[in-house]
Amino acid sequence: MACGIAAGRLWATVPMAPACSSAPLPLCLCLLLASGFAQAGRLLVVPMDGSHWFTMRLVLEKLIQRGHEVVVVMPEASWHLGQSLNYTVKSYPASFSLEELNRLFQSFADTQWKTPPQSMYSFSTGSSKLLFDVIFTRCRNLFNIKGIVEYLKTTLFDAVLMDPFDLCGLITAKYLSLPSVAFTKVVLCHLLEEGTQCPFPLSYVPRLFSGLSDTMTFQERVQNLFTHLEERLFCSYFYKSALEIAAEILQTTVSMYDLYSQPSIWLLRTDFVLDFPRPVMPNVVFVGGINCHEGKPLLEVCPLSLGTFRASDIAQ
Repeated sequence: MACGIAAGRLWATVPMAPACSSAPLPLCLCLLLASGFAQAGRLLVVPMDGSHWFTMRLVLEKLIQRGHEVVVVMPEASWHLGQSLNYTVKSYPASFSLEELNRLFQSFADTQWKTPPQSMYSFSTGSSKLLFDVIFTRCRNLFNIKGIVEYLKTTLFDAVLMDPFDLCGLITAKYLSLPSVAFTKVVLCHLLEEGTQCPFPLSYVPRLFSGLSDTMTFQERVQNLFTHLEERLFCSYFYKSALEIAAEILQTTVSMYDLYSQPSIWLLRTDFVLDFPRPVMPNVVFVGGINCHEGKPLLEVCPLSLGTFRASDIAQ
């Protein structure tokens, strides 16, 4: 209950219609006296680098504008983290250099373009595994800095905003016993469904890498089942190093379900316009298009056609 209140307070700043418009005046007064006023919160942010950061940064800008205090923990070796914003930064040394990170990402990008992964096996055994193993070590680097850990423990944060793709935000929230808000686009290995205890019927919910739609023949449903079983088999290998780091930090053995069942709210940067229909839980909120900007009118429109260029050529 307290987790839901603490996490919800940070997002409950959207204007809503008055509830007392048609209620009796005494009832309105009682409701106003019984309800608390909106307060600014202190938010700990554990982001992921790269393109994931661009969208999260827009959310942080809005939260800062609404009076929330934001503290971001980030490694010193990063691509885009640390660009100027009005927030507090706690940086820590990483066990890898930016050059090494660039080399691994270039190998990962080349592989994705030349031979896109067709299964969880190909994704979890190639350059993706090497890149994410390095990304996972950032959490160990963070908790090796005792000064930052002590700061996080003594600062009264209301919630943790994180990208669950690299697990460090989930580990940090569990270590500090704080409610968390997950902000992501996609979750591998059906961990979103398992973490939120949401059903995912394989008869019409296609698995990642299956290449299927929500309308399947019997043979395609069997194929979807085998894709799901493959996920369960190779995801444990893909996240093996991350779970070892989590056990080292938390001083106890944890599973992926233990970590992914923590978030109080899931903010998914997608929409059913771009995705197949599937069951969702009440704490899953779709925020697709949150990084889109309102278009600005053109200052001047000059209609051109092929005939315009032909006429100018003839004149010359």
